Amino acid sequence: MPDFAVWALENGRDGPALRELAGLNSATRLNEEKLIDRAFRELDVQPMTREQAAKLLILSVCNQIVSGQIPPHEGAKRIVYKLSLSTNKPKDFLHWDELVSEWDYVPKKRNYFEKQFTAAANDYIAKTAARTPIDTLTFRMGAVTLHAVAAGPKDGPVVVLLHGFPEFWYSWHKQIEPLADAGFRVVVPDQRGYNLSSKPFGVAYYALSELVSDIVAIADQLGQAKIFLAGHDWGAAVAWSTALLHPQRIAKLAVLNVPHPSVMRKFLSTHPRQFLRSWYMFFFQFPWLPEALFSAFNFRVGSRSLLRSSRPGTFSAEDLAQYRTAWSQPGALTAMINWYRALFRTRAKFPDKTIRVPTRILWGERDDFLLTEMAHESLRYCADAELFTFPNATHWLQHEEPARVSQLLIDFFLA
Repeated sequence: MPDFAVWALENGRDGPALRELAGLNSATRLNEEKLIDRAFRELDVQPMTREQAAKLLILSVCNQIVSGQIPPHEGAKRIVYKLSLSTNKPKDFLHWDELVSEWDYVPKKRNYFEKQFTAAANDYIAKTAARTPIDTLTFRMGAVTLHAVAAGPKDGPVVVLLHGFPEFWYSWHKQIEPLADAGFRVVVPDQRGYNLSSKPFGVAYYALSELVSDIVAIADQLGQAKIFLAGHDWGAAVAWSTALLHPQRIAKLAVLNVPHPSVMRKFLSTHPRQFLRSWYMFFFQFPWLPEALFSAFNFRVGSRSLLRSSRPGTFSAEDLAQYRTAWSQPGALTAMINWYRALFRTRAKFPDKTIRVPTRILWGERDDFLLTEMAHESLRYCADAELFTFPNATHWLQHEEPARVSQLLIDFFLA
């Protein structure tokens, strides 16, 4: 709150309480509350409840953590104090008091704590910025837990959105609100190995059969016989595979910039241009080296790969900060890359190669990684499908054409 008072004074507002609050270094809780109430009256602002004030102050601290203005552990201490003022505590920070208390006693885990603090701050900012309220969900499959965000009416038809590499649920942040406003219950998981979801050790845990079982489990735990399913990149590969292995669980399928699995295999073996574009898939088969390269110099390679393969302005500095935080989660990089390692070591078997559910394919034609011909070829493997191409979009279609992608998904799922 002293920071807010300084800002108000610098911007032409004045008053005894604001001046006193701006110079406040420490105070009892009662004194600080009285000063805050007086300061709001001087600003002609309706006094907030304790809960409202705590949420506003927590958001301010989260922004300072993410922007690097204060160390994550220092921000965490401030937030723990703010939570002590609130009777309605945001669930995002309920475990922080334990982490803060362990800071001085378990120095070996400080790096882990820092990453947890920054990830939660990023998550809180993203949810607070959305006009549509966003919930946090947890799905459990044995020892594996999946973190997810959700929005929209809880009794609405369920749409599950699957991200790809090297993203996390944030990949779909521009689609969540439009779909929720259209009446859907939108569920966006961090797939296994990513961000705040479990990262089981071992390549076998990332075989397609395991990834597909996660989606079926999500539908089960949501009490849904059928779901609408959309995926981008690796999320599209999982979506294709789910529709092939469990067509009875999918009402409609939408895929962005990844072809049908049979088309991908065919083009890799018969089209040299596609083989060359997929060079990174083979590089990812090496142990530890891909992780070392991707993470070097604060994830410079990972960040540049997003910037260079997308239209200018697609990924902001704030977006990249979100991704760096997700990539920094313990074990995340190896788990993410293990998806590619598992692809080469295990092969999914599909009894029927034809997609039997209504399908809509969206494709950015300036994709640096995948040939557009594969989108057209994928139509041959679908009983009922349509293709929409975007001549000026790249692989990162839902980021570059958010309104159009959102509308195409809404129209398709509502029809």
